[in-house]
Amino acid sequence: RLRQLHNGVFLKVNKPILQMLKLVQPYVTYGYPTLKTVRELIYKRGFGKVNKQRVPLSDNAIIGDTLGEKTGIHGMEDLIHEIYTVGPHFKQANNFLWPFKLSAPKAGFNKKRHGYCEMKGGDWGNREEEINALIRRMN
Repeated sequence: RLRQLHNGVFLKVNKPILQMLKLVQPYVTYGYPTLKTVRELIYKRGFGKVNKQRVPLSDNAIIGDTLGEKTGIHGMEDLIHEIYTVGPHFKQANNFLWPFKLSAPKAGFNKKRHGYCEMKGGDWGNREEEINALIRRMN
């Protein structure tokens, strides 16, 4: 789902996903966002997939009409809760969300050649909770 530079998606962390992330690790950065970060992303950069069209999430009716009957997600806060808690309808909620188009981070990247966990402190790899600071710079 990541087809452009500075795009972002949510993933459910499990063993197969971690194996896939190891393969693409030199090209992506990832981590564990807080509820505040998830809320800011969805409110500011959230777009839904309605009839294969990219529709801004400006109204709860858009979410309710698309996800309401099948999943019980009727509004923005229900969607945020389902994504953050990785609830039983996470897959439907995540597929409804269009990948987030973020801007380039303010003050740029530090060292693109090195991984985040290396001694030199690069930009790709697992940032864990520090992904929140990067998302705030890009949001």
